[in-house]
Amino acid sequence: MGLWNKLTNEFIDIVEWTQDRSDILVHRFERYQNEIKNGAKLTVRPGQLAAMVNEGQLGKDQVADVFGPGMYELSTQNLPILATLKGWKYGFNSPFKAEVYFFNTTKFTDLKWGTAGPATMRDPEFGAVRVTAFGIYSIRIHDAKTFLVDIVGTQGDFSVADIEANLRGKVGVRIKEVMPSIGVPVIDLESHVTEVGEKIREKIAEDFVKLGLELCEVQVQDIGLPEEVERAIDQQGAMRAIGNMQNFAQYQAAQAIRDAASNPGMPGMIMGMGVGGSMAQGMGQLFQQTGEVSGGISGTAPAAAPAPVVPPPIPGAVSYFVAVNGQQTGPFDLATLQGQQAGGSLNRDSLVWKQGMAAWGKAGEQADLAGLFANTPPPLPQ
Repeated sequence: MGLWNKLTNEFIDIVEWTQDRSDILVHRFERYQNEIKNGAKLTVRPGQLAAMVNEGQLGKDQVADVFGPGMYELSTQNLPILATLKGWKYGFNSPFKAEVYFFNTTKFTDLKWGTAGPATMRDPEFGAVRVTAFGIYSIRIHDAKTFLVDIVGTQGDFSVADIEANLRGKVGVRIKEVMPSIGVPVIDLESHVTEVGEKIREKIAEDFVKLGLELCEVQVQDIGLPEEVERAIDQQGAMRAIGNMQNFAQYQAAQAIRDAASNPGMPGMIMGMGVGGSMAQGMGQLFQQTGEVSGGISGTAPAAAPAPVVPPPIPGAVSYFVAVNGQQTGPFDLATLQGQQAGGSLNRDSLVWKQGMAAWGKAGEQADLAGLFANTPPPLPQ
């Protein structure tokens, strides 16, 4: 044998893979034209598997011996399947050629998935609802032989990127198929994402086993619902938070009256307690009807107290119009005018008018209103 042949056919006595990239799933040991020496050392590190493949014959029956983490001396005893394939009946003493593939068995996380378009789910409350979802999942190699023969082939370095697009499509389509059968109401999906993810993993794990992979985890990060369903959920939440619609309407009316009373530019009729009571009653009836409609949709009607009854004005009662900031307000009965006098918005010099008067006059000069100012001293003389 010439010197060149000796240099190009050096024997390999150490077989190992020092991972320099964390995204590599499978690595083929590069030996080029070199032969593996009888008694060579095979080093398999934690998180790795190594498989010996009969040279040039990649098939499940040709993937010979598989080694877990440890250090091995390659001999007939450690290569029983390969020895049978090569016909080493009585052992061997010469170098041999075989393909060596290393597998990264650690967990690969943060792989993204998403539904391929909306999935139609039948909900007992909203009927047929179109739902989208996306999240992440994690995998690791489960069956080295199956994964090598069916997925990797003779590729030297097989990375996550080489299979991620394929898996993302499979996961998205399968999730779209299984979501209608996971048994979680649409309104509860976002609050049960962990349960939903586990149900999805159980449903599609077998698809990954067929590829030689283990589906370790599926996380659902977001559920997309139609806008009209989200609005209905928000409305139901608001109704539950409010509780008694009648009391809430009365509270809102009281707040409006208080705000109007603190603004002197607002019409005086909003400040009148009689009109304010009518406003509270009207708002209460409106909210009560809204609650009945919402309850009919959701299936649970909130309890509503009977609307308060506001009696009509007493016939013949005295009522006056009052000038406020040059604007005519009213008419107001004596009880309302008394409240305005106590609040300071009505005084002796306020201009008032009632039916039968020829012109506007001062409130302090009207006999009907004298009682309002009985305890109030007149203005000091100039």
